[in-house]
Amino acid sequence: MNAGMWLNCPTMTSEFQPPYVPLPALRESLNASGFALLSATDVSRWLDATPGDLQTLHQGWDALPPDAYLKDGGRYRSRRHSCFVVEGAQVQQVPHRAHWQPLEYNALHGGMQRWFEPMATDSVALPVWGRLLQRLGEAASALRGPQPWYTEAHLFRIDTTDGIGRPTPEGAHRDGVDLVAVFMVQRHGIKGGESRVFEANGPAGQRFTLCEPWSLLLLDDSRVIHESTPIQPLEGDELGWRDTLVVTCRRGGFQGD
Repeated sequence: MNAGMWLNCPTMTSEFQPPYVPLPALRESLNASGFALLSATDVSRWLDATPGDLQTLHQGWDALPPDAYLKDGGRYRSRRHSCFVVEGAQVQQVPHRAHWQPLEYNALHGGMQRWFEPMATDSVALPVWGRLLQRLGEAASALRGPQPWYTEAHLFRIDTTDGIGRPTPEGAHRDGVDLVAVFMVQRHGIKGGESRVFEANGPAGQRFTLCEPWSLLLLDDSRVIHESTPIQPLEGDELGWRDTLVVTCRRGGFQGD
C-alpha cells in the first residue's frame, strides 16, 4: 500500500484501531468471536493479488448508478449488485436478479424487490474477482461445512452530496445470511464511517475505523449485528466518499427465492 493510504482516516486512539488478526488465525477468530479483521497486506496475500490487481478492480466504482430506493430521500448512495453461486473452486454468475431482504433483517428497505444495475462484465472477468469469491466461499464452508454458497456482491459508494452520508441507514442489523464480508476499498475526504460490531445475543461489542484500502471485516451473521456510522466532509463542503465492497454468502438459496 502507498504512503497516502491514511490521508483520509481520522486520528484514532489505539482502542479504535482495527484489531487485525494474522491470516493464519482467521478461522479461529471467526469461530471464537463471530468476526475477524484482516489487514490490507493479509488480504492481498489471501487473494494472491498485487496492488495493481486490486486497483483495476476498484475502477468498477467509478460508474456506480444512484440508489433509487432510499426511503429517507437521500442522494448519498450509489451501487451495483450481482449474484453468483460458489462451490469449491467453481464460481458461476447467475442471471441478474433483484436484491430482496425480509423486514425482519431490514426494517427500512426490506420486503421490496430492489433492482440495481449489475457489475460490469470486465470487472467480473478479472481473475482476482474469481479468487475473491472462492476465498469467501472457503471461509463460509469453514463455518458451516462445504456446500454451494449463494453469493451476492454489492459495490457501494457513500458520498457527502447531502452533507452527510449513511453507510447503514437501516441501523444496526443482521443480513439474514451466513457470512458477510465488508472490504474497505477507499476513503476520500471524509470523517466518520466507524464500524461497530455487537454480539447478537449479548452485551459485548467492538468499534473501529477501517482505513486501509482493501482491509477486510468478516462477520458470522448468525452471531453478530453490525453497522457503520455516518460520514461527513473532512474539509468544509468538499465532496468526499467511502467505497466498500460487501459480499454475502448464504446456504440453501438466495433470499426471496
